[in-house]
Amino acid sequence: MGAGHAHPLYRIGDSVVHRAPAEVKLVCLVVFVFAVVATPREMFWPYALYAVILLGVWRLGDLPLRWILPRMLIEAPFVVLAVLLPFAEGGARVEVAGLSLSVSGLYAAWGIIIKGTLGVAASLTFAATTPARELPLALTRLGVPATVTPIIVMMLRYTDLLSAEIRRMHIARLARGDSPRMMHQAGAIAKGVGALFLRSYERGERVHLAMASRGFTGAIPEMPGVATAARATTAQWVTVATPAMLAVTVAIIAWGTR
Repeated sequence: MGAGHAHPLYRIGDSVVHRAPAEVKLVCLVVFVFAVVATPREMFWPYALYAVILLGVWRLGDLPLRWILPRMLIEAPFVVLAVLLPFAEGGARVEVAGLSLSVSGLYAAWGIIIKGTLGVAASLTFAATTPARELPLALTRLGVPATVTPIIVMMLRYTDLLSAEIRRMHIARLARGDSPRMMHQAGAIAKGVGALFLRSYERGERVHLAMASRGFTGAIPEMPGVATAARATTAQWVTVATPAMLAVTVAIIAWGTR
């Protein structure tokens, strides 16, 4: 799958977060996100503590805010949706700056924005400190089904390839006089999308057959010097999982004091 491949969100570094075992970081990511999602949206202080935990991890991982924040714009569509909720929800109303807003809608909007922001930030932290080549072995060690592992790995590996192919198709259309902003070109764009889908499907089928013919079953074997990394020790599990455990503690306290 290209051992030297690095996904665009990876930030090269040699921090303690970068060196942490990938399987432990993946478990921490999932636990942290679940803790954030499980926290009551009516409370505010737990989310401030979650942000402090992330800031601490960014400090240890040498991830500057100027690198993280621009990449969090991916959640912008969800923010737009959340802004509409206070106007659309029913129930009790409150006046804010002359506008009549739904109380439940305000809480719903707050929950979507803050939980989505923290989830995206945590995911970016994992992506920025974990090379793509470490993910297959980490998934195998965590017992992820062999059918799922190659799907995830191929998705990561070929996202860049498909993006490059889209750019090439776009340039080819422009070279032939295409104007993507003109409505009458919508048919050509739709045909291009269909052609790209078919090419992607056929490429995936060929890659799968090639891998299967070489004995690939979905599980990533331990191959010294090629696809291997030291297994996480007990001390590493305890140390690396500390931010996730802190998040779980905050969520439990939040429910206890609700």
